[in-house]
Amino acid sequence: MDLNFELILTVLFLVAGLFWLLNKFVLKQAEGLAEFMGSLAPVLGFVLILRSFIIEPFQIPSSSMVPTLKVGDFILVSKWTYGLRLPVLRSKIVEVDSPKRGDVMVFFPPHVDRYFIKRGSWFAG
Repeated sequence: MDLNFELILTVLFLVAGLFWLLNKFVLKQAEGLAEFMGSLAPVLGFVLILRSFIIEPFQIPSSSMVPTLKVGDFILVSKWTYGLRLPVLRSKIVEVDSPKRGDVMVFFPPHVDRYFIKRGSWFAG
């Protein structure tokens, strides 16, 4: 079972943002859990923007990239190289470039919930 971290992070950010709004405009002097959850909103928002639009870490899941990348290695993926996508929905909102031969790609095939990491020897271009 793969954990959908992007969905969990988005939901946590929305909940923390709701607490932040309550603290700011309704409760004025919140204490305890409401204050703590409200204080997490900016941090969760920063992490959500960073992972959704700038860079995201991925772990190599199989031996298809050996010998250059080994199983368990981590890579940082530039999220804006080929276009921007909405978090969770993964629908492209801005087209930037297309993959080139030799690029390392992280992608989610249709109807599969896990990601694949491959070198672009089979990409058009």
